[in-house]
Amino acid sequence: MKVSVSTLPLDFLDVDLLIIPAKKREAGARVREVGGDIGDALTAALPDFDGKLGSTVHSYPAGGRSKRVALVGLGTQVGERSLRRAAAAGAKLAARMKAQTVAMCVPGASKDPDTTAQALVEGFLLANYEFRKYKSSSSKGRKRPERLVLHAAKGGKLARRGAERARVVAESAITARDLVNMSPHDKTPTLLGRFAERHGKKHGFDVAVWGKSEIEKEKMGGLLAVNRGSIEPPAFIEMTWHPERVTNKRPIGLVGKGVVFDTGGLSLKPTKNSMDHMKADMAGAAAVIGIMEALARLALPLYVIGVVPATDNRPGQNAYVPGDVLRMHSGKTVEVLNTDAEGRLILADALSYVGMYRPELVIDLATLTGAQVVALGSRVAAVMTSNDQEAMRHLPSLATSSERTGELVHPMPMHNHYGESLKSSVADIKNIGNREAGSSTAAKFLEHFVSYPWIHLDIAGPAFLRKGAPYRPKGGTGFGVRLLVDFLRTYAYAS
Repeated sequence: MKVSVSTLPLDFLDVDLLIIPAKKREAGARVREVGGDIGDALTAALPDFDGKLGSTVHSYPAGGRSKRVALVGLGTQVGERSLRRAAAAGAKLAARMKAQTVAMCVPGASKDPDTTAQALVEGFLLANYEFRKYKSSSSKGRKRPERLVLHAAKGGKLARRGAERARVVAESAITARDLVNMSPHDKTPTLLGRFAERHGKKHGFDVAVWGKSEIEKEKMGGLLAVNRGSIEPPAFIEMTWHPERVTNKRPIGLVGKGVVFDTGGLSLKPTKNSMDHMKADMAGAAAVIGIMEALARLALPLYVIGVVPATDNRPGQNAYVPGDVLRMHSGKTVEVLNTDAEGRLILADALSYVGMYRPELVIDLATLTGAQVVALGSRVAAVMTSNDQEAMRHLPSLATSSERTGELVHPMPMHNHYGESLKSSVADIKNIGNREAGSSTAAKFLEHFVSYPWIHLDIAGPAFLRKGAPYRPKGGTGFGVRLLVDFLRTYAYAS
């Protein structure tokens, strides 16, 4: 979508729909400030405006260039999250009206046009998303807006900066959404690698994709084992963003779980409400690709390496079985007791590999456990780290980014006793614990393969939704892209 910022008088905006976000108690003053035909039209609609967050009323000006005008409620507490929700409501209204061009006003009392503009544009673009790759041309769909004009009466330069950043971040999240929503046959490990290569070339980050022979040479026993049941070979995708001037001496690592489809292997999943949406088991990988896109497009001064171990998990061919003992990239051995606990096996190899770069910090994103969904639901991801002081000092910044972006995370415990259930009588560790604290025991498994500051994000709940929310659609959400781009921007400029 085309996004621009205008400081011209409202009467000059030639659009299908003009949106004015407002609080109820300030709406009358805002309407009087607007004045003219637009103000007259809004005055007629004011009695029906309750100001509740996301509520809308609209009217038709008798003159002027804007064909329709609407008030959108900001609620009582105005912040980035409420601005995004209000903008999302405006996007939904525009879609219902089949408006192709939309203007949206920065609230007059905004003290930070940069942040306000970013929130409004993000909310609008994310809510405007629709995945139509597999819809035939004859399928009828709502016409979506094609151009957004952000109107800033003051602070136009700052608003432009925020709007452009919002466009980049939202489009990068949409990249992740599209990847998650794609049919599994269109994102095999090989095809996912090719996508990353094209994307890197387009946006300016380096990409190397290993095939099976390179993975075998690197002795990634977890990734190779999970792949044994598939006719499709695995891939290991390594992406690098390293501009000339950076603020970190050693790289930050991002690791995304790339199980492009998960049947559970021989520990077969039930279909209903489980296997039927397992095309989303690579949402961590999609997020890492989206983050790398945003870092390059925003030219963040950070050295970042993103890796994705990619495979599907199927029960065919020479599938790995419960009882197998695997030798991992790190040299440790793992007794397999459940082939549906496969994500931690491929992540373990990737985490071990990234350690060779002596990273300052590594963050992994993975749709790892159903226990995370039970514990925190579909709106909040789990964040865990071992008792490493260097990693733990980043948690407040991550929490701040969570609040700013609305991509919510909540800490879960990593006490040593959670690792007791992973002890094996025949190998160094088992790949599953008992039924208790499944998210924590999965993280304790991964902890065996890290030797650096590390943060684990279990995104199983918020990565894929069965029912949409204001600017989070049904299906892939791109969760983690906006969260970590915000976190990494803070990291870059605080260094």
